Amino acid sequence: MNAGERVVVVGAGVAGLTTAVVLAEAGALVRVIAEQVPGATSLAAGAMWGPYLVEPKDKVDRWGQRSLEVFRELAEDQATGVRLTRGIEASRTAESPPDWATALPGFRPCEPTELPTGFTAGYRFTVPLIDMPAYLDYLLRRLHAAGATVEQRRLTSLAEVGPVSVIVNCAGLGARDLVLDQELRPIRGQHVVVTNPGVTEFFSEDTGTSPDLLCFYPHGETVVLGGTAIDGEGGLVPDDKAAAGILARCAKVEPRLARARVLEHRIGARPTRSTVCVEAERGEGGALVVHNYGHGGAGVTLSWGCAEEVRDLLAPN
Repeated sequence: MNAGERVVVVGAGVAGLTTAVVLAEAGALVRVIAEQVPGATSLAAGAMWGPYLVEPKDKVDRWGQRSLEVFRELAEDQATGVRLTRGIEASRTAESPPDWATALPGFRPCEPTELPTGFTAGYRFTVPLIDMPAYLDYLLRRLHAAGATVEQRRLTSLAEVGPVSVIVNCAGLGARDLVLDQELRPIRGQHVVVTNPGVTEFFSEDTGTSPDLLCFYPHGETVVLGGTAIDGEGGLVPDDKAAAGILARCAKVEPRLARARVLEHRIGARPTRSTVCVEAERGEGGALVVHNYGHGGAGVTLSWGCAEEVRDLLAPN
């Protein structure tokens, strides 16, 4: 990518905005085109850094570690919405910790007295928590400061972008129609946001592939409670029964949450495929198309690493 290169980034979720920031700050003339600004699925994220249930592992590890470095830097500025927060990831079966967790600051196995009833293993560590509405606002401010523009409209094909030499496809689930990727599927996620009754540490259960998740993430005056992972469903209408289940599961671990006032429901459709797609190809009109989508529930976790890979793919040989 040469300085002054005109680049269109399709999508304004965390992948699109982060990629646009990286390219604009590298000297490209960036225009973002998206139906939703910022994207609804990214707004609905919890969000805790952790490369969970996403492949290919070697690239995911590299992308995730780079993002972790950036989030640690961003946590030094409260205006970013990123905080380094201590907490517990626990399991109801005695399993070894995920390898990505063991290198985090303060990692140690939990004492039995630290675990809620029904849990047999757990681990403490410190990790970035990201308040997504605040963080996406920060990315938009940074994007505008770098001279990029944002156009809010729906595309039905990449050809509708218009004449341009480089297109970066960060359309998330929209890539299923834009580039006819039938491997891409939604996994519906729902979170409940409540007033914070004094929770300062996160809690996350390793639920594997279960559709019923259990986690809560404190963000100052609010706590984001989760959650669900309904494979194949992409609807964004709140499910009252699912919300009640989320509240009940979280309150069983942290009873103070039972008295918290519900502020809002956040629903997204995680764009999921067997492997994350970050690759370049030549489009029908001759434009270079770089894809960056299919991150599943790890879009935030992989965002900076994948964005920098896109930048490197555009680097002059």
